[in-house]
Amino acid sequence: MALVFLHHVVGDLTLGKPELVEFSEAETVEAAVSAIGNSAEGAITVWRTKPAAAAARPPAERFVGMLNSSDVVAFLALSGADPEKAMRTPVAEVVTPNPGLLKEVDPGTRLIDALEMMKQGVRCLLVRKSIMWKGFSKRFSILYNGKWLKNIQSSSLGGVSNSDQPSSSALPDNKFCCLSREDVVRFIIGCLGALAPLPLSSIASLGAISTTYSFIEASSPAFEAIYKIPHDPCAIAVIETNSDGTHKIIGDISAYKLWKCDYLAAAWAMANLSAGQFVIGADDYGTTRASVPDFPINSPTDGSGPGVSSRPRKFSSRSIGFFNNQVNQMPVGRLRSMYRGRSAPLTCKHTSSLAAIMAQMLSHRATHVWVTDADMEDDILVGIVSYTDILNAVTKFPPP
Repeated sequence: MALVFLHHVVGDLTLGKPELVEFSEAETVEAAVSAIGNSAEGAITVWRTKPAAAAARPPAERFVGMLNSSDVVAFLALSGADPEKAMRTPVAEVVTPNPGLLKEVDPGTRLIDALEMMKQGVRCLLVRKSIMWKGFSKRFSILYNGKWLKNIQSSSLGGVSNSDQPSSSALPDNKFCCLSREDVVRFIIGCLGALAPLPLSSIASLGAISTTYSFIEASSPAFEAIYKIPHDPCAIAVIETNSDGTHKIIGDISAYKLWKCDYLAAAWAMANLSAGQFVIGADDYGTTRASVPDFPINSPTDGSGPGVSSRPRKFSSRSIGFFNNQVNQMPVGRLRSMYRGRSAPLTCKHTSSLAAIMAQMLSHRATHVWVTDADMEDDILVGIVSYTDILNAVTKFPPP
């Protein structure tokens, strides 16, 4: 663990961050779709409506939870045949309450403390915007690796002494900003020299690969992903199981992939297509024509049977064409090789460096990267790297 995390504070990362704009739970799903497209990590924070006589206190107690693109698509897929009515549904009926995803902290909270909170499941830090922040670290704030660094002077994680607290006149009324895990990783990648030699070490050697991941067979209904997809990272791999038991990844269903998609079309596809068909035709910007074979879910593609449709299906605002019979006999993995684009999963090798993974995630604004075996030609899945895995890797060693 580098000293950079001890000497920097949360306030250093909030410089230039825009003021928090609360998204009310009374807003509609349609409004949420627009807000999610402009948010970090493909998710928005949802808040209870502010009372008319609200005191000038942080809004943390009104935080409800977070809503991402996957939640919206799943809701629309489950809502039935009236998409217009579903889009007018209040967000309060869709979002899953989880106040633990956000925590209010003081601008003087050490960065190492913020990392520890995020490693424990906090997704956003609510930070007051102060015009008189001096940028020095609180040195007596928290346990690290189970040991006291020094005696704590305050009882809370974000507590500050009177000498560190800016005067009330320096604090604008109800001015806050949200610090996401993406912001933290962006700061970390700017301090690679201070973290040496960790950034150039492979993710396998750092133990940054999580081998416990969620997956769904390509032949299974995409609808099943709604009940299997985890909350963090919000991603499930679409795989084909080889004869030796290994998993070949052909795509993924995730909040990142659905971030800027056509939500109604994606919901239709999730309700009607197999997982393999869903990721082959998935286009996160809805601008590419995708073609998938129209074979029934979990049944042979022999061109007969009640599950086969003779008409094109609409997906991602584009009509889906059909391959000829020869292509219809190909497995989904072969079909993906014929149509490659934004539907391809974001992958890396287990030998990739930590710095490369961070750069890859930030450049794509992704919440995860799937890890494949570098010793095999096929995309054999071995694990996943998420924000939590990165934070664990960079804070792996105790302070000197």
